[in-house]
Amino acid sequence: MKLKLDLHDIFNKGQEIDRALRGIIDEAIQKKAALVEIIPGKGSGALKKKVIRFLEQKDVKQLYHRIEKDGDNWGRLFVHFRHEAPAGRRGRGR
Repeated sequence: MKLKLDLHDIFNKGQEIDRALRGIIDEAIQKKAALVEIIPGKGSGALKKKVIRFLEQKDVKQLYHRIEKDGDNWGRLFVHFRHEAPAGRRGRGR
């Protein structure tokens, strides 16, 4: 499952951006999404930097696996998640 967050409509509203980013991260965890696509847009690059700073906060960074910058479209980021297997499924098949 992949979730998508387009920040074009709220690009100049700092607190709304933080709320939207936190919301999509929380949704990805709840739905066990493997990937979140975040579109800050190209513009000056300031919004993309803000998104990366948000994602690199210690309490946020521990929630996801890694960030990938799109090599074909520098106005897009991917946040990858790893979700643990249910406890009852570990150790089977030995």
